[in-house]
Amino acid sequence: MEKKATFGAGCFWGVESAFRQVDGVTKTEVGFEGGTLANPSYRDVCSHRTGHAEVVEVTYDPERVSYEQLLDVFWGKHNPTQRNRQGFDFGDQYRSVVFVHDAEQREAAERSKVELDASGRYRKPVVTAIEPAQTFYRAEDYHQQYLEKRGRSSCTPALAQTA
Repeated sequence: MEKKATFGAGCFWGVESAFRQVDGVTKTEVGFEGGTLANPSYRDVCSHRTGHAEVVEVTYDPERVSYEQLLDVFWGKHNPTQRNRQGFDFGDQYRSVVFVHDAEQREAAERSKVELDASGRYRKPVVTAIEPAQTFYRAEDYHQQYLEKRGRSSCTPALAQTA
């Protein structure tokens, strides 16, 4: 039986791309979660008035990939010590957040966060929020598999090579 996991780690395009590479992930959708406006558009979320985070909802087969493995992808895809920003993107929609769907996910996410914080990997504390899953609002079609549709593997432009 498939399960859902929901992660916010900055711009959802690159995060979705990373999860789509994971064996056992059967579907990904980008969207918004954690705010106050029903059915927000991308434009609404970018206004910084809705409180939503850009998220990836991951559907996965727990027989093939564990929630802990998904957490490893999540932690590896962004800097969880930055509050309300990732790289050049800033604002509350880019916050680091795990929306948990059950008590088992909450326990795993909290344990994973504590372990990462204690690992010494970062000089600053991990600020990732762990919150109960709320209503997921799917983003507009043009955001779905955005990088894949454009033949890109990352949000950041490749550096120009010099001869």
